[in-house]
Amino acid sequence: MSDSRSPVHAEQRIAALEAELAAARAEMQSFTATVSHDLRAPLRHITSFAQLLQQEAGPALGDEAQEFLGHITSSAKHLAQMLDALLALSRVGTGPLHLQPVDVGELLAALVQERVRSLQTREPGRTVRWTLAPELASLPAVQADAALLSAALGQVLDNAVKFTARRADAAIDIGARVDATTGAVHCTVGDNGAGFEPDQAAKLFQPFIRLHSSSQFAGLGIGLALARKSLVRMGGEVAISAAPEVGCSVTVVLPAAD
Repeated sequence: MSDSRSPVHAEQRIAALEAELAAARAEMQSFTATVSHDLRAPLRHITSFAQLLQQEAGPALGDEAQEFLGHITSSAKHLAQMLDALLALSRVGTGPLHLQPVDVGELLAALVQERVRSLQTREPGRTVRWTLAPELASLPAVQADAALLSAALGQVLDNAVKFTARRADAAIDIGARVDATTGAVHCTVGDNGAGFEPDQAAKLFQPFIRLHSSSQFAGLGIGLALARKSLVRMGGEVAISAAPEVGCSVTVVLPAAD
């Protein structure tokens, strides 16, 4: 009789579990891609035929009918964007993970510079005061997938830019510290934007949850869900706190590299 506690049996069991996990991930990714593709075809038909109807019969339609057609087109486009977001969320959970030491302070500085340049091009009249704490330059490397971490931190920064859009004195402050007990690296992005009720914080990590209307701030409500899924997969975590009309603070925690 074989001993189920033997090293050989344990290695075989681990290998079997890893194979099952890889198969499940591949199946989920295939399913998501198939659903996304199959749903896009009827969405394209809805959009195309609504636009054709507007072109062909537009002059004969009343204002109300024209408005209805506009709603059909915009809703179909919105649903297509949601499908793209779901596919992105699936890829975060099923794609290969390449963990390595990453200089998170340097990465954050580069991401901020990208946002500054983007704002100058997209909204040349807008001013945002960025403050990067000196501690960022001396942080230890973190254990992370560089691409996933860049995307997650980018989502957090983009949220701060978005929700300070109505502030004439928009400010985004980035701080950092190292936990003396665990060695984990804490990076915090704080803003003085719209904020929200504190008891709503947990909802923001769910896909498509929005605490502000689309007329106030554009977007699907997927950014923080993507960021959290990426960070958890790398062994990190994220927390958020806020107050209405005061601002928001997002803290990302990452394990230090060995």
